[in-house]
Amino acid sequence: MDYAELNLKENSPSVDEAMAILEINIDICKKSGVKVLKVIHGYGSHGVGGAICLELRNRLRHLKKQEIIKDYLLGSEWDISNEKCFNILTNLSDHYTDKDLNNNNPGITIVVLQ
Repeated sequence: MDYAELNLKENSPSVDEAMAILEINIDICKKSGVKVLKVIHGYGSHGVGGAICLELRNRLRHLKKQEIIKDYLLGSEWDISNEKCFNILTNLSDHYTDKDLNNNNPGITIVVLQ
């Protein structure tokens, strides 16, 4: 499988718990050959979604700098007209359909692993 989905909103974790879950899942996905991880984190309309969203983006920036991940796209960038998005979708061997594609969803982030 080329892609996977991680729901960080599930069970309402704290920010620290969510970041630990994220890093464990990135490691598992990379070892399994997953190329793209869609992270559902919310955007702050309820509970800690906003804090998780902010920390997630900071963490991904750090992981990219360390070359642990290749790249990431915000939900607003997850649009077929976006060149990075188009290239990601083109490089997947499976036909990838996602309800958030082209929907400008601020509650998701796409993580490119390979």
